[in-house]
Amino acid sequence: MTQTPLPGIKLFNLKGKCALITGGSKGLGLAMAAGLASAGADVVLLNRNKAEGQTAADQLAKDFGVKAQAYAANVTDLAEVEAAVAAVVKTFGHIDILINSAGINIRGAIDELKPEEFEQVMHVNVTGIWNTSRTVTPYMKKQGWGRIINMASTLGLVGLANRTPYATSKGAVVQMTRALGLELAPFNINVNAICPGPFLTEMNIPIADTPEAKNFIVGATALARWGELKEIQGAAIFLASDAGSYMVGSMLTVDGGWTAK
Repeated sequence: MTQTPLPGIKLFNLKGKCALITGGSKGLGLAMAAGLASAGADVVLLNRNKAEGQTAADQLAKDFGVKAQAYAANVTDLAEVEAAVAAVVKTFGHIDILINSAGINIRGAIDELKPEEFEQVMHVNVTGIWNTSRTVTPYMKKQGWGRIINMASTLGLVGLANRTPYATSKGAVVQMTRALGLELAPFNINVNAICPGPFLTEMNIPIADTPEAKNFIVGATALARWGELKEIQGAAIFLASDAGSYMVGSMLTVDGGWTAK
């Protein structure tokens, strides 16, 4: 009896899929968009600056030969998100993958931060993910297939001083991912999160060259260095594809060994 070979690398093929990436015009969002495009997915970038997004989308289309387009919306505004998602579905016909990458970080001691700064981080990092996930869910339910990937953080799993707004928001993302994963699994929609460690993105550049940051990165990670943007792509492709079909409510850490220590 001849055994049917396992699909192997074919599981990672995203041809025919449409991926919506919030905050996809730069940093980790753009890196993941490029990763999905390299696997064959059409990509839609959703961010506040449409011109910036379209420049990135045009480059993705040129580099990978896929359809790529940008739409403008503030993820904290549910009406804007709903309008943008409806426009994407009208143009592309479907949304198969959502990557919630839009986020902000405001650092500081709790007695020096303003209450509105805490609220701002929660609004973007938590409410924004809830808004986009809520909006794409009916479309994914109707087609009977979907992938939602939330960008959490190692700071959703471990603590760090002077990061109460960000760590609190990412802890909420972890729990939202677990709850939503259980809710949507019966509809063949897999919800998971990526927990990046210290990547040298625009968000971290302001602190990258400080002695405190350099000592922390060396001491906190097993690899003793910042993560490179290309090192987030494999996790995104995995969770977005059929290769991650048995993943539900999982936190995939890509942190250079930070949480292993």
